[in-house]
Amino acid sequence: LRQVSDLSDFSRGHWLRELLCRGEEPSHVQSSPDGQHVLLLQKSRPPALPRVVAFQRHSIAGADLERSWQPPQPAPVGLLFLQSPVVPDSWVLAVVWEHGRTEVWHFVVAVGWQLLQTLELCQGARARVVSVCSQGASLVWCEERPPLGAHSDVSKCAFRFCVCARALELGEQGVRLGTARIVLHNSPEYQVLASPQHVYLVPAAAGFATTSKFLLIWHPEKAEFTITAPSAGFIHSKVLRSSSESDFKKLLLGSVGLLSGFAPLDIHTSTVSNSGGLLLVNTKGSVSIVEPDGTQRHIFDLEGGPLAQGSPVQLKTFGSILACVLAGVLYLVDQNSGRLVEKEVLSMKEVHFLESQGEEDSIQLLSQSGIYSFSFSKPEDNSRPEPCLVEMVFEEACRYYQRRSLSSSKLTVEKLKKGGTFQAPVVLAAILQHSLHQKQKPARSLQDSYAKLLSTVSLELQSYMSLELLKTCVVCAPESEVESYCKELVEQEVSRILQSDMDKDNLAYLNSVFASFPKAAWKATRSCLQLQQNGDGLLVARATPEVWKKVLCQPQLEEVGQNGMVPLFELICASFLRFKPQWLPSFVELTQQYVSSSWSYGSKEGPEGRVPLYKRALGVLARKNKHGEADEEMELELLLCSKRPKAVLQALHLLIHLKQWQRVVEVAEKFSKLSPLLNKEIFITLLAEFAQHRELDPYLDRLWPLCPAELTTSDILTTVLQHLPHSQEDPVPFSTEGNQLTVGLLKPLLQRVVQRPSVQDEMYSDALQSSTFPPPTPPREH
Repeated sequence: LRQVSDLSDFSRGHWLRELLCRGEEPSHVQSSPDGQHVLLLQKSRPPALPRVVAFQRHSIAGADLERSWQPPQPAPVGLLFLQSPVVPDSWVLAVVWEHGRTEVWHFVVAVGWQLLQTLELCQGARARVVSVCSQGASLVWCEERPPLGAHSDVSKCAFRFCVCARALELGEQGVRLGTARIVLHNSPEYQVLASPQHVYLVPAAAGFATTSKFLLIWHPEKAEFTITAPSAGFIHSKVLRSSSESDFKKLLLGSVGLLSGFAPLDIHTSTVSNSGGLLLVNTKGSVSIVEPDGTQRHIFDLEGGPLAQGSPVQLKTFGSILACVLAGVLYLVDQNSGRLVEKEVLSMKEVHFLESQGEEDSIQLLSQSGIYSFSFSKPEDNSRPEPCLVEMVFEEACRYYQRRSLSSSKLTVEKLKKGGTFQAPVVLAAILQHSLHQKQKPARSLQDSYAKLLSTVSLELQSYMSLELLKTCVVCAPESEVESYCKELVEQEVSRILQSDMDKDNLAYLNSVFASFPKAAWKATRSCLQLQQNGDGLLVARATPEVWKKVLCQPQLEEVGQNGMVPLFELICASFLRFKPQWLPSFVELTQQYVSSSWSYGSKEGPEGRVPLYKRALGVLARKNKHGEADEEMELELLLCSKRPKAVLQALHLLIHLKQWQRVVEVAEKFSKLSPLLNKEIFITLLAEFAQHRELDPYLDRLWPLCPAELTTSDILTTVLQHLPHSQEDPVPFSTEGNQLTVGLLKPLLQRVVQRPSVQDEMYSDALQSSTFPPPTPPREH
């Protein structure tokens, strides 16, 4: 950390130092996109007036910008730098006041600040702007619209805000405001934060309790809102097709029941990163990022315990580095891995981030004593794998031992390194450091016990190094070769995960791989399961039992559905549907064969203990956007391949609904042989259909042999009478329609049942064959 310049580098630098040293309410400091101007919004106590002041670096000559106001006059709520589409690398400053007045200023070298135009942002005279941001060429703001009369209903007063958008057009002729558009009306108070493509609506701290349980994300190009409660894993999107649907209560219709059960959001500080995500810091000091699709990812935990309400946390991203300043400590964290890159204790009490144009590897800080720069050089490619990999070893060991520990105390990397209780991660870290450095540096000495273990894991290390080399090739390869590298990389990654524990993190990683590289993931799955067709055209798999267990693993209910995560079996079924749909029923049948040979029927430990596999496959089919005849055929195949009685009957009813009578009879003949109970259910179902219409008449010679042995003529007649169609007219002996059931059609079945010897006939055959009937009366006794 080195000082670049003192405050004399600014115009009126002594005044800037005085304002920063006053130690009053926290000042809002903002720098221009080129880093040459610093704006300070000072909220002073009387008798000093609150003011907005602009300071120029390098003592640029010209008129100064200073605006002050006397409370209770309206105060400024936003200082926005807007890019000019007419002149490249040119910008203007928009100062937005509470009552909606917007001043547009422009800085001209050697002339200074010039007021281009004053505009009225709000359409109502009583409206009050509470938050504003710039999204592209538009201004988006949240305004309060007080009710006309004194409202006693607190719940209605809470929904008196409105989110609006308006284009701000910068041209050679001046500045012009476009038509105001209502994005969301009758809403609670929101803080609006803009990324290049999205606008985040964060509930205000003093908002209503029921509306502070979720965030809203507006996608202007799609006219879509995403409702997300990140900690609970709830994400729901809704497209607003008309202005009438932009009502806040209508937007939440259908999600109120779920949202009411969530805990309120814990937000201490929020800002937008340069990648377009929303950075959040909660009161416990945990830093996370909410992506534009509503998913949340934890990044880092700040030290120092819970944060007080008044303690400021400053966040800013520089490339992939997240810079945080809390209580005079600067944290530099890698956004992608969450690894702490650097921690620096600052001697300055209060600092502010400045824009450092074109320098992503340095951070500029403004303090009372001057401008400081902090440079973080990127490590060389050769030395990069070592600290990351060794750190990953200890982090993975922490998770592993924590899951198996009975103690409530949290295990940390520092405890693992210093404690000496767990030797495995220490040994593995030493082996990795030795093997990764022996190409760049002379081989360091390794203990004999370590050397023996190194020879055991040498193949795994070679696989890791080749994987890292392949990743480097993917990054550096031209576009024509990326696809072939990605295919090989995905195959290695899928194979690696199938050989490790299928925990929540690995499952989430597999979901992202299948989503990003669907074709490569499909080919990798085929290779890992060794799926192929034999000479008879049947699908066979030669995967090991360990791989099958990973495929059929079904996580706990609280883990499924987190941010759209689905189990591996469903991922594979979706790949089958996309690339080889005709193989899906055979794959489900193969998995059932493995389950039946590995777990007892109905075992709760097996994958079918909760949801049968065919139902899980049907769930994947149901999630497809478009459904056609091929999907109905696939549903039939999945039901029949399960060979479960309920599934077979469901398929039979589906075929009856589709009026495919030839297949109805074929299914009945095939599956009636599985069990007597299923045979009876199938026959009664078809007998009921036979009583209602004449579609099955051509197949009666094939249906009557399916009649179960325990059915009697009275059972058959009762079933037929119960399912006869109800006619609106009085029945006549001889119908002219020709579709009524006649005794002649039933006669072959009844004769077949009557002529069949029954168990009761055999029991009473001796009594029925007696010479005298009835038997003689016994003699009376006096």
